[in-house]
This record gives sequence, structure tokens and C-alpha cells, in this order.
Amino acid sequence: MIKILLLLNFIVILTFANDIRNHTEESIEKLFGGDVEYEMIKFHIPADLKSSIENEVKQKFFADEIYIWKIKQGNNLKGYALLDNVYGKSMPITFLVIFDKELKIANSSIVKYREPYGGAVGNESWNAQFKGKNGNSNYNVGSDISAISGATISVHSVSKGVRKLALLLPKITDRIK
Repeated sequence: MIKILLLLNFIVILTFANDIRNHTEESIEKLFGGDVEYEMIKFHIPADLKSSIENEVKQKFFADEIYIWKIKQGNNLKGYALLDNVYGKSMPITFLVIFDKELKIANSSIVKYREPYGGAVGNESWNAQFKGKNGNSNYNVGSDISAISGATISVHSVSKGVRKLALLLPKITDRIK
């Protein structure tokens, strides 16, 4: 009986991971076109860099690793997609930020929202506020990023998460060539 439960658990986890990967790769193709190539990397964030960014943003990374897609068209770099998680009130929120080759945000989206409330952070119009921002931009909720009634925790958490990735990417591009 335990073997069957373990097998079912493994199948559920594998299916969930494939859904997230498929969503990410569909988002990349939607933004850059279907003729791009991409390579997924599981990137370990160096401890000193991780700590520095966490102190600046006042939010911890969800894990020591993030997933990065390096996007190319032929020999030309088109951009990067970074997938990470932040905590909402109690559950992780999986989000994707796609950067252009100048390391400006080209798109962001919520890949998986697990909380019972606050799902409005998944709206395209709310996520569009991040377009064009980079690591030097302001991400203050209420002035630079719109607040959402009933989604206060999620808004703050996702905004900080996006900023963390915008700060991280310029510091690691030489390591993911």
C-alpha cells in the first residue's frame, strides 16, 4: 500500500512540474515567437549574492536555486526567463519573469497561485506594471506598483520577488553563458 501511495505522489509531482515547465515555455514562445530556442538551467544562487539581495529587498529567496531559461534565436541572445517562488500568506506563489536582452522585464506572470484569496496578482494588467523595469527601478507598492484590495500580502510578496530577480540577473549573466 505504501509503494502505491509513493508512486501516486511521484506521478502527481511529475505532472505538476511538467505543467509549470510547459507554461513557462509557452510564455517564452508567445513573447518571442515559436522559432526561438531555449535552454533550461537550474542555477544555484551563490550564498553571498543571495544574502546581499535578500538584505536589499527585505525578502528571503524561496530556495537556494532558481530555474533560468536562456532564450536564443540562432546565435543571437533574445533574453532570459526566471522562474521562482515567493510565499503569499501561507502558500508559495510560483511566478515567471521574462527579461529582454537588455535585462529589462518584458513580461511577468503568475504560474501557480495556491492561496484561497489574493489571486488578482495573476491579472495580466497588474503584471504589465513590471514591463520595462530592471534592477535599478522602483517597486514601491502604492506608488510604482498598484495595490490590490484583498491581495495586500500577495502584491507585496510578488513585487519583492520580481525585484529580487531583476537585481539577480545582471549579476549572474556571466555565469550562465
